[in-house]
Amino acid sequence: MILVFDVGNTETTIGLFDGEALRAHWRVTSDVARTPDEIALLIRALLAADNIDRSAIDRAAIGSVVPALTAPLAEACERAIGATPLIIDARSPLPIRLDVEEPLTVGADRIINTLAASRLYGRDTIVVDLGTATTYDCITADGVFIGGVIAPGVRTSAETLFRRTSKLPATEIAPPARVIGRRTEECIRSGVVLGSAEAIDGLVRRIKAEWPGGSVPLVVATGGLAAVFEPFCESFDLVDPHLTLTGLRIAHELASSIS
Repeated sequence: MILVFDVGNTETTIGLFDGEALRAHWRVTSDVARTPDEIALLIRALLAADNIDRSAIDRAAIGSVVPALTAPLAEACERAIGATPLIIDARSPLPIRLDVEEPLTVGADRIINTLAASRLYGRDTIVVDLGTATTYDCITADGVFIGGVIAPGVRTSAETLFRRTSKLPATEIAPPARVIGRRTEECIRSGVVLGSAEAIDGLVRRIKAEWPGGSVPLVVATGGLAAVFEPFCESFDLVDPHLTLTGLRIAHELASSIS
């Protein structure tokens, strides 16, 4: 089995694959203050809670956009399961191409999404990843990352709203019952969720209008909020909340075979 870590700025998503099947997954805070011992303890606790035998895990992979957390997590992984993780980044020997001006600055999550989309769908794809930032990864059918868009994430925008307006209460990001809110919380929920959905659809429309070659790309949503926005975003063709985890599994297999 393989344990994979998608390290984001706010949260880290962990997945355990048995072959191609995602057997378990967890979401924890990306805390750079944790020591390798603390992270190892957390990994062991998560596995134990799901009655998973640590000795059955023989591989690991990390995709991280938080450099300060990458090395402690790698050390913790070795302590927790006895496997040295493969770090996936722009230098990894993967069968994709980063056709942008500064390829080494492309985040690991976008690289992994590019690999996953090219392998799973085999067609031009826009991956909308709803995390701390909302990213739009533009990927050709033959695995070329041609660029994209980075926008403030839904939670990031909402938290800014709450901080800057003293009378607005912090509100859970959940589907609104109606557009016209009757209470302050309903107004906020409508603005945050429906406003973000319109922004997503609008950016996807503009990306499609600029897409090279005239083909119509598939639009795949992923990330922690993908399921929340599925009913409100008309541009989504598919929702795969675990696309990045799957990409990490594929990346480990391919990078290991190439190297």
